[in-house]
Amino acid sequence: MSIAYRAIEAKVYREWGVITALSKYYEISRTFVYMLRDRLISLTPHIFFPNKESEAYNKKEMTETVLSYRLEGGMSVGAISTVMKRRGLDYSGESTISQSLSAIGALIPAVASIPIDKELKVTALLDEIFIGSEPILITIEPISSAILNIELADNRKGKTWENHIKHITDNNPNIEIINTVTDEGSGILLGIKNALPNAHRQPDTFHALSHRLGIWVHRLESKAYSAIGDEYEREIVCLNRKTVDSFEKKQELYQEACAKTIEAIELYENFKYFYTYAIRQLNPFKSNGELRDMKKAKEEIEVALEFIETLEHKTINQEIQGIKKVLPNLLDYFKDAEEAIKNCKALGIDNETIRVLSLEWQWNKALIKAKNKERRKKAREELTHYSLIAKQMLWEDYERVKEKVFNELDTIIQASSMVENINSILRPYLDRSKNQVTQEFLNLFAFYHNHRVYKRGKRAGKTPMDMLRGEKLNRDWIELLIEQVENKEADFFSK
Repeated sequence: MSIAYRAIEAKVYREWGVITALSKYYEISRTFVYMLRDRLISLTPHIFFPNKESEAYNKKEMTETVLSYRLEGGMSVGAISTVMKRRGLDYSGESTISQSLSAIGALIPAVASIPIDKELKVTALLDEIFIGSEPILITIEPISSAILNIELADNRKGKTWENHIKHITDNNPNIEIINTVTDEGSGILLGIKNALPNAHRQPDTFHALSHRLGIWVHRLESKAYSAIGDEYEREIVCLNRKTVDSFEKKQELYQEACAKTIEAIELYENFKYFYTYAIRQLNPFKSNGELRDMKKAKEEIEVALEFIETLEHKTINQEIQGIKKVLPNLLDYFKDAEEAIKNCKALGIDNETIRVLSLEWQWNKALIKAKNKERRKKAREELTHYSLIAKQMLWEDYERVKEKVFNELDTIIQASSMVENINSILRPYLDRSKNQVTQEFLNLFAFYHNHRVYKRGKRAGKTPMDMLRGEKLNRDWIELLIEQVENKEADFFSK
């Protein structure tokens, strides 16, 4: 007892070297000292408050530890159990931990964990994440990144999506979804049509155009290089022939290979040029920072697609037919861009400043989205360039004005890429659990994500819920979670 108490004192008062001194004096290991200390800490409520209330306190404390390990630490249930047993903590069995997490997850369905006390008109991103063949339906508010609903589903049919959407609107009457951004999945489209008949739908520009055609840039480039390789091999074979007849036959094959190389290179270069031109029209701002005209941009995309069709690549032309179906509404987000610029001007920001900051914002988006090394380099250089210009123009007002302009421009939503960000956060948990996912865990994950504080980036110091509600809670997510559990089931930690 005295060893454990002295170790606790050292921890409280941050006295260095005490654990080592105790282990040497009593000729025991440092690990054993730590075990005695942690055991005394866990037994303190039982020693001083040996009743039901102390047991509830201890269970609550252990639950907080489990929640922290599971969600903040990203540990599997097995790893949590191992660590807790090593520390001599109660409630450390795998089944106990698993049952406790499931019970908590069942009490806090994701959509019910959003305390909205004022009317909000929001844009919603709807998409699907897959765990093997199982779909997870997810709806996100893009500016705050708050998860409005996340659901492990049996299928992706229209009725399933309709119920998913209605679960949000029925449980949160103060949330009105006025705009959606989705891909062209038939289930999502039918679900929106039935559940949100008055909401506008913005086609996802990435899925509609970039995803459909972008992969062909790499494919055609690979085919061109392959053709060059075949041509080179034919040339070597041709030059190594010893007889005239043999040389003429191989030369004919070599000429055929040359023709195929030229054809492959021309196809690649022409396609890449028109594809790049079409993609450029998706940027709401031109290279001088002025807002691009929606009608003209749409016409330019149509022309680019028509030129690609003349290349007579059957599979690519089939993709273009799909693009043409969504093209009429593909650039609707330009209206949001126009509204954002009007709002910036209403704040008293001059046109030149808006143009420079708009380009900084646009290149920042490009940097985030860029996967290719060269594209990232180009985007970073342009971002730095316009950032320096803006700083020279605004000096000490740069951060303040930039924040105002970026806040307005962030309302321009043209893709559901935020879902991929959530997927990248969720995926490690699923990997550690060998893709064994339950709805209860998804509820826990959604609560954690919605109430966790961002450490970096433009959202640093805020939680998704802070941004969605427009006010800061200043409370830890575990504290909020425990409070909700006790509100739903007062004796949860006493059972």
